[in-house]
Amino acid sequence: MSAIQVPDAPVVLSTASVYPEKTPAAFEIAARLGYDGIEVLVSSDPVSQDIDMLRRLSDYHRIPILAVHSPCLIITQRVWGRDPWGKLIRSKQMAEALGAKTIVVHPAFRWQRDYAREFENGIARMQDETDVVFAVENMYPVHMRDKEVVPYAPSWNPLDRDYPDVTLDLSHTAMSRSDAMDMAHKLGGRLSHVHMADGTGGQNLDEHLIPGRGAQPCAELLEHLAATGYEGQIVLEVSTRKAPDRESRQLELAEALAFTRLHFAAGARAQAVPPRRFSVGADGTVSGDPRP
Repeated sequence: MSAIQVPDAPVVLSTASVYPEKTPAAFEIAARLGYDGIEVLVSSDPVSQDIDMLRRLSDYHRIPILAVHSPCLIITQRVWGRDPWGKLIRSKQMAEALGAKTIVVHPAFRWQRDYAREFENGIARMQDETDVVFAVENMYPVHMRDKEVVPYAPSWNPLDRDYPDVTLDLSHTAMSRSDAMDMAHKLGGRLSHVHMADGTGGQNLDEHLIPGRGAQPCAELLEHLAATGYEGQIVLEVSTRKAPDRESRQLELAEALAFTRLHFAAGARAQAVPPRRFSVGADGTVSGDPRP
């Protein structure tokens, strides 16, 4: 059996993927299953906010912290205070202290008017101050019958803005009813971070399903990333909150990891092997080399 060359982009586990378990459980599971690193979602869990504790967990489990997700969700509005710029400053400090390469940030909520007005320019200014990348995530409108309500500003769609780095989340493309592959192609080199998940779409639920269980082109995107030499991070940000116990949660996260590595490797193998051209004549004669 020939070996398959797997690209270098790391497959990372978000601490959000073990909820309702806490941050330490993510490190333990990621190390046990063979993930390449951790993305820390800064949340109400005190450990997720503590640089020293995170460093100790990383060292103990021998798994690096590769990304920090700033506390910019609705449910984390009070984490690290209410000043959104203050949250980003602390996220930058955490990322730099832990050696993380990326900070994931959502666009502003519409009611954060001053923050929304300065968001794009402010992100650019902060990026000038650090080597850590600020990757702005695609979000979604909310559909209410025949109306569309957009809770984000200046836009939920990164294609509308000039952010140099973008996080593409496939659960969010399901929510926004977007074409994930079209978005990936149009983002091009601006796509530097991926939240791998799945969703069925058509309803106002941010599902974060295990890849392959929804309607998003998870396999196609992974193969595209491998074929185009993607060097960013692929982060499994999935929901396992319905898992009845730790063993069931680990099985789901093992499935997510296997799916991701399988399709990422398949894309790399397809890219590495040049196409073989041959033809078969009417008499059955083969010209060219059809052998793999």
